[in-house]
Amino acid sequence: MKIAIPTHSGKVDDHFGHCEYFIVFTTNDNKDIIHEEIIASPNGCGCKSNIIEKLSQIGVKVMLAGNIGVGAVNKLSINGIAVVRGCSGNVKVVLNEWLKGNIKDNGEVCKEHEHQHQHEDQHQHRHGHNHECERD
Repeated sequence: MKIAIPTHSGKVDDHFGHCEYFIVFTTNDNKDIIHEEIIASPNGCGCKSNIIEKLSQIGVKVMLAGNIGVGAVNKLSINGIAVVRGCSGNVKVVLNEWLKGNIKDNGEVCKEHEHQHQHEDQHQHRHGHNHECERD
């Protein structure tokens, strides 16, 4: 299985769409880490870039994330990547705790993005603009 983690200085980045890079871990059936690779983060918003499609194409099935907006969660889901939100700390510690079953998705989206998205939705209804996803 391949698991991606948005990373900054060896820790889970608080903002999926603006992380320094992604670390993609490959694990075997025994939940041992057998490979890791770094994927460069695109400039700008994660949900509006091609990073989600790229991660899906290389076989990523899970994203362990800190804060993430609803647009990115939806796009990850459409691309077959499950999201576990609310992760923080050292990347390898988080991965190992998730592999042990000790970390579950907290179900929260980034409040900053949620507020902005609500504002943009109101703007869309008044002005007829279509907004695909909020800024990550």
